[in-house]
Amino acid sequence: MGFLECIGRFFQNANPYIAVISLQFGYAGMNIISVVSLNRGMSHYVLVVYRHAFATAVMAPFALVLERKVRPKITWKIFIQMFALALLGPLIDQNFYYVGLKMTSPTFSCAISNMLPAMTFVMAVICRMEKLDLKRVRCQAKLFGTIVTVVGAMLMTFYKGSVINIFGTGHSHQPSSADAAAVNHHHDGEFIKGSILLIIATLAWAAFFILQVITLRKYTAHLSLTTMVCFLGTLQAIIVTLAMEHRPGAWAIGWDMNLLAAAYAGIVTSGVAYYVQGLVMKTKGPVFVTAFSPLMMVIVAFMGSLILAEKIYVGGIIGAVLIVIGLYSVLWGKYKESKEKESNGDIVEAMKGGDELPITNEGNEEAIIDHQKKEGLAITIPPIEALSMEKRQLQDTLAN
Repeated sequence: MGFLECIGRFFQNANPYIAVISLQFGYAGMNIISVVSLNRGMSHYVLVVYRHAFATAVMAPFALVLERKVRPKITWKIFIQMFALALLGPLIDQNFYYVGLKMTSPTFSCAISNMLPAMTFVMAVICRMEKLDLKRVRCQAKLFGTIVTVVGAMLMTFYKGSVINIFGTGHSHQPSSADAAAVNHHHDGEFIKGSILLIIATLAWAAFFILQVITLRKYTAHLSLTTMVCFLGTLQAIIVTLAMEHRPGAWAIGWDMNLLAAAYAGIVTSGVAYYVQGLVMKTKGPVFVTAFSPLMMVIVAFMGSLILAEKIYVGGIIGAVLIVIGLYSVLWGKYKESKEKESNGDIVEAMKGGDELPITNEGNEEAIIDHQKKEGLAITIPPIEALSMEKRQLQDTLAN
């Protein structure tokens, strides 16, 4: 029984990690399928509409049935937040990203989107969802990991080096003439515009994560929130598409790659992804979820090598290693933070129950002070060393 409990506890603790890593595989598949569909002439405005229409159709029945008894009332403030979420994610992020993708290149677009962890971390600090106390090792680890992850993603993009022959990817030691021509082609005003659009898209996506956490504090029905965001996003996307896309034939869709792209992107990376990331962020926060986003670039690179026989360069391998190191550093910092919160929670519970205070890691003084402020008590906190000494003296007295 003890073994089964250990296994169950392990999988329970591993669930958030499995969820966010699975999301990155889903996003990687969406990138490949969407690029193929767009290259075949599908309008990105129409793709956004169909994508969220699929997501709404799939998620709505689950929301109606599973959350019919627990769904909170939608106040005017909650509705405004839902509308803003639809504006940030389905509309601004996706449309700007697709336009930026066309104006630059898939590799450059992926590199800019890998700035998401850094942007989210900054926004979370501003909104006081994350504490940036550089005297704490855990905060240093999170900051260091975020920077290293972004550096690794940029290195994968802008430094190639020699080709590594894995899975028969080739033997050339220099980028092909086609690659060089593509780089030269994009060094113009269109490339700059595309870069700006990609940065705006990434900022909107980071803001989406932050606002989703804020909304879920009051509106706790995850499925219903996902459905409403996708539905409002569909309506907003229809209005934008009617204004920007004047070809009636652009709305045509058949049993082809366009249908697959819309259905896959809608169900997997809009409906399911919005719901899963909301569940994970409720316990782990937005920085934890977005810290894994650079993994998508690693997954796409290796999938491209296996499926499309694309080349893998030394820069890609080094960048992938840096991304893993950065992720480990962020996750270690988050782990230490969660342990400290658990310790502080035990202290407050002990104070409420009149039990002996546990002597644990740093940060306990803050928990005790917060509790005393809340109860209107005089703030008299001895240092941890004094508490430890008193505890030892009490133990010796009882032993004697």
